[in-house]
Amino acid sequence: MTSGPGRPKDSLADWLRIRTEIVWPSWRGACLVYGPPARDGFRNFFVATRGKRDSEGTARVLTALGVTFADAEQDRPLTFALMSKWQRTVLGHDVVGFRTMPAFAKGGRERYGLAPNMEALFEQCLSESSQSDLPLPSRAARTYLDILFFHPFENGNARAAMLALAFVLAREGVLLDQVHPLQTTRWADDAEGAADLAVLLGMLITAAEQRPSHGRQS
Repeated sequence: MTSGPGRPKDSLADWLRIRTEIVWPSWRGACLVYGPPARDGFRNFFVATRGKRDSEGTARVLTALGVTFADAEQDRPLTFALMSKWQRTVLGHDVVGFRTMPAFAKGGRERYGLAPNMEALFEQCLSESSQSDLPLPSRAARTYLDILFFHPFENGNARAAMLALAFVLAREGVLLDQVHPLQTTRWADDAEGAADLAVLLGMLITAAEQRPSHGRQS
């Protein structure tokens, strides 16, 4: 995981290297049987993972989640400007821009460098969230990983990635009632792990759409 003595290698470069080589799984789709899931899995995820240690931050991210779903209903394109709007709410900042310095995560074990034309490249990757010839779970997984490894914001990138994942799914009418299985460490040079994430998303989508619904609950 390092390049040179004590220096983490560039995980953004790793991701850009393998991104087009990933063998994404096929998916037959899920048939809606019982209607919407009984619980909002993303809301439950944020409350469970952040609620006790950061009540104000949790309230902000839940507000941003509501905006995310509203934007999905409007069928808006996924862009950095749209994500920045959500992120301003998440962080409670008036202005949120694209990072201008290398970033680090996982306790410094992962470093994200600065690529040429990085903002334009990131916009192109976001636009591929609506790529028609790739199944929804794969597109959603790839978008989630794009945000983790581009690490576009100075802070809150994991929350941004989860909101974008919710958006890509909701834009096509898909809601999850379970999100916690997605909470595992992802590495930028792990092509098989990326494909496995798409498989897992397909399973969660199918499970949510086949579970009985008793009305939406928080």
